[in-house]
This record gives sequence, structure tokens and C-alpha cells, in this order.
Amino acid sequence: MSPSDLAQVLRHLPSTTADKNLLVGNNTFDDAGVYRLDDNTALVQTVDFFAPVVDDPYYFGRIAAANALSDIYAMGARPLTCLNIAAFPVDRLPLEILANILRGGLDAVAEAGAVIVGGHTIDDEEPKYGLAVTGIAHPGRFLTNAGANAGDIVVLTKPLGIGIITTAMKRTTLPEEIVSRAISVMTHLNRRAAEAALAHRATACTDVTGFGFLGHLHELASASRLAVEVDSARIPIIDGTLDLARQGFICGGSRANKVFAENFTDFAEHIPDELQFVLADAITSGGLLITLPEAEVPGLLADLAADAAEAGMKATAIGRMVAGPPGRLMIR
Repeated sequence: MSPSDLAQVLRHLPSTTADKNLLVGNNTFDDAGVYRLDDNTALVQTVDFFAPVVDDPYYFGRIAAANALSDIYAMGARPLTCLNIAAFPVDRLPLEILANILRGGLDAVAEAGAVIVGGHTIDDEEPKYGLAVTGIAHPGRFLTNAGANAGDIVVLTKPLGIGIITTAMKRTTLPEEIVSRAISVMTHLNRRAAEAALAHRATACTDVTGFGFLGHLHELASASRLAVEVDSARIPIIDGTLDLARQGFICGGSRANKVFAENFTDFAEHIPDELQFVLADAITSGGLLITLPEAEVPGLLADLAADAAEAGMKATAIGRMVAGPPGRLMIR
């Protein structure tokens, strides 16, 4: 579903702001809901599931779980419990495949320090998997997409290109190094990035998933009532992605994202079409977009250097929040 379609649906639903303990509801397009239990504890809840993006059942499960957990991390929260959500064609595929999907999810959840407490499975024509996740945060110390300040630096913690690569994987045979790189990026948890964001006075945060880099940055800027200047030369991209984009490996969701982004994005003349598609790419289990004071950026990047060494992640300062039309993106 495109961002504009989602907005139309939500307009038909009642506001969720009536309960004074609901700190974050469905009004700001944040990554999860936040409900205060008492002065020291708030529940942070989210749900996400989708069809396979890779052929290997184990890695599909691990990717889907990492993607769902990311919404908790984007709020600066800690995941506690998870519920499996699975659809599976029980009469068409061996149950061993479902077991491997669930095993991948279990391993990702264990790495996050959380626990799977149950779930629900239905018979369906196509496998689907994900999680409902409950986390906790302090009611006065969590992140949303609405707190950025003019002058804040925008940091992206994972490279772009996942959607283009997974689309190409479905249509052709790719070099093993590109496939392995994509799987490594998707299975990597945003746990360290979230911890570093809190430690370095992050003002706002969201993750990059289905609406793409442009869509999610637009949501953050709109909620913060600011515009964004982006240095396209600094945006990390998985090697080989631009070539695949030139060859036309663009999924329907990414094309819809690009059309939607044209309403709020100014591209400099030198930005080629393939890079525009990468920026609009519908991503699975992408990185975090973090805004923070400029003085805190060196410390954040230093803290995330371990991610770069361990899994090839490279957190990069890619732009700045500026005064301007809320949600406007200027890609230079």
C-alpha cells in the first residue's frame, strides 16, 4: 500500500488521542504505538509481516523478524516479547519449510534479547511471516519522528538498494557477493544503532522500509515541521545496485514510491533516474534515519564503527534538517 493510500484509509478511522496514556498513536505515522503504564514504563507495540523476499526459508524468517523488531528500535525502545504471525500452504509445501522460517525468526528474536511467547498460523496460498512485538521504554525517553530541530544532522545507518536487489533475485541470477551482501544488511538488527541514538541525544528517528528512503524521510520532516537538504554523494548504496536499477529491476512498490515522492522532492539536475529509483526503493529491514545535534555526530558514528567492522554497515551523515516547507526534500 502506498503512503497516499494509507493516509486515505486512516482518515476514515477515529483519532486515538482520547486516552491520556497513549503517548504515540496513529496520527504521526510513527513506527510503533507507545502506551504509558506508569511514570517509569511505557509499552511500545508494533506488527509487521510479508511474503518471502529471498528463497531460503531460514533467512526469510530471520529477515522478517529483524524487520518487525526494527520498528521497536526506531522508537528507541527495547523489545521484550514477540508473537509469530504466519501464513502457509500446508497442502502444497513441506512443513519443514515453515519450521525453518520460524527457526530464522526465533534466532533473530534471541539475538535481540527478546522471547517468542506464541503466535498464530493460517492456511494460505502463499507463505507469509512476521511478528507482533511488544517492547518497553521510559515514558520520557523514547524517540519519535516528530522531534527534529533545524540544524540537526541526518544519519543513515544502513546502505540502500535492498528492494532493487531482491527484485532482481526473483528475475535473474545475481553474483553471490551481491546476494550475500543484501542478506547481511537485511538480517542485521538495528539494536546498536538505537542504543547509540539514545546515547547521543537523538531528536528524532524512523526506519527505512516499504516507503523507501524518500518516503520515510518525508514523514520525519513533515512530523517535525521542517525540510531536509540531502547530499546524494554521501548516501551509502550496496555495490551493484545502480547497475541493476539501470537494467530496470524496479518493483511496483518502488515505482509507486517514486511517483508519490515527486510531490515533495526536488532533485538536482545531475541526479540520474537510477539514483532516484534507489532513493525511492521499497526496502525490507533497512537502517535507521536518525537526527541529532551536529556536535553529537562524531560520537554516534564512532559508536557504530563496530557495526561497520562486524557486518559491513556504515552509518553516514547524509543531510541536514532546515527551515522550510514541512516535509520538503532537496536532493543535491
